[in-house]
Amino acid sequence: MKIALIGYGKMGQEIEKIALDRGHEIVSKIDVSSEDSFTDDAFKSADVAIEFTRPEAAYDNYMKCFDAKVPVVSGTTGWLDKLAEIKDRCDNDNQTFFYASNFSLGVNIFFELNKQLARIMNKMDEYNVSMEEVHHTQKLDAPSGTAITLAEGIIENIDKKNDWKLDQEESNSDLAIKAIREGQVPGIHTVKYESSVDEIIIHHSAKSRKGFALGAVLAAEFASKNSGYLSMNDLLNF
Repeated sequence: MKIALIGYGKMGQEIEKIALDRGHEIVSKIDVSSEDSFTDDAFKSADVAIEFTRPEAAYDNYMKCFDAKVPVVSGTTGWLDKLAEIKDRCDNDNQTFFYASNFSLGVNIFFELNKQLARIMNKMDEYNVSMEEVHHTQKLDAPSGTAITLAEGIIENIDKKNDWKLDQEESNSDLAIKAIREGQVPGIHTVKYESSVDEIIIHHSAKSRKGFALGAVLAAEFASKNSGYLSMNDLLNF
């Protein structure tokens, strides 16, 4: 499979290693100094592009991929206000877009566990739920896309929670997400249910970027053979 990399920072480099180990070819590498490469024949030859950049650049990158008819796999977060437009291009312009707030297989198992626990806790009025996420200081968005996905899984399944708020609740119907930025932490997410007598905690801690990169390459393999708007639920078939 021919892969184009959009964003060649630490994640892009880790993705490259895993892609090569799995027998794929990197035909194009695009960063802020080579944005004109979207129109090159090398980029257009790609079976799929994997995009990890910045929130303010992501949407334009997607549009350039669509214009070149190259399927996109993206792990950039912080741009979801334009998600409806991306889905519209997939539906009406025969484009392929695979998005995940987190490509780690372990995190996606954690997402499913989080939803199941929320269903169980829905009737337990004595417990309040809160969240904390920790990431490296280079991460620009807060809370993380992973934390938002976890929050959405809770809000969908707990009747008394209607919205999430950064750092602290404004009302009892809010879910507080505390976001911490420190050191080189790849990602730690904790969901806590607390009552006056005990607490229940589920927790995921990434050891490195390797798990995210592997998931992104697996997503690229899947996107190269499928079409439309895709997610980790499609890939993992939970």
